[in-house]
Amino acid sequence: MKLPNQFYRPLAIGAPDPYREPPVKVERMIHFVPPHLEKFRAKAPDIAKQVDVILGNLEDAIPADAKEAARAGFIEMAQSVDFGSTGLWTRMNSLNSPWALDDMIEIVGAVGNKLDVVMLPKVEGPWDIAYLDQLLAQLESKNGVRKPIMIHAILETAEGVKNVEAIAAASPRMHGISLGPADLAASRAMKTTRVGGGHPEYKIITDAQGDAPRPCHQQDLWHYTIAKMVDACASAGIKAFYGPFGDFSDPAACETQFRNAFLLGCAGAWSLHPTQIEIAKRVFSPDPAEVAFARRVLEAMPDGTGAVMIDGRMQDDATWKQCKVVVDLAKQVAAKDPDFAKVYGF
Repeated sequence: MKLPNQFYRPLAIGAPDPYREPPVKVERMIHFVPPHLEKFRAKAPDIAKQVDVILGNLEDAIPADAKEAARAGFIEMAQSVDFGSTGLWTRMNSLNSPWALDDMIEIVGAVGNKLDVVMLPKVEGPWDIAYLDQLLAQLESKNGVRKPIMIHAILETAEGVKNVEAIAAASPRMHGISLGPADLAASRAMKTTRVGGGHPEYKIITDAQGDAPRPCHQQDLWHYTIAKMVDACASAGIKAFYGPFGDFSDPAACETQFRNAFLLGCAGAWSLHPTQIEIAKRVFSPDPAEVAFARRVLEAMPDGTGAVMIDGRMQDDATWKQCKVVVDLAKQVAAKDPDFAKVYGF
């Protein structure tokens, strides 16, 4: 275990100092782009204006014979596009693949100063983070990268879920963790072929009342895992994210899954299709009515102590903290998004 006085030291001579506090950024959606396809790379300048994060995907959904083309395409996209305040990420190939090392060597060497975050798939424990942490430090030093590249883990194996607390606290490079429901379902031997969302057979049924019909209610397959991930991330001071929702034909179900994750504490979700961008933007921005009420509470309790009655409801120190979370997020969203700034009144 690394001693506290060593935790924030660079892992290679000449590498930038790790962040003491992660940069404060609005990241409501992480929009995936397949960079081996030129028609999608061509849309990157316009997409970058619509999203909070644009990610060049090198892993799942990229054919084996297109891995090198995807890597080259991401480098070309990163070099040619001005992303402004939009975050630039890549999802590298998993550490047990033959492409992972070249992903990092070539990308950090070519565009390390533009790259904000590396998304690492199939993280099983802190040892995976430690390996990438050391490698990134060496490559930053070698290539003169001036700011630390952060790591975002994907939680998609049973082993990873078991070790999620250690993963969240493994490195000062940790940006956050996303749920990867499809691979996690396979790892757990769950009996579903859906990518995210619920399942009609995962339900509860009311007690029998004679021969009367027994109403049933569908449950959320991912509630436990998201809550465990959120706790691990919150305790480590990093962000939790919902991952992919694969059914593009059902925006209502996508919005419901995203909203469940938002209410549990997630900061954002992945958008795999342009239609999911607006869903994520709407869901992961605080409701204007909630923001207005929260502002009233903060104004009534300027120092966050005591208790007041507002609209017949008691507000005290604990609810003040809840309201501050809502208002702080609204201010971050307003700084990024002029439309929401107008709605919120900031």
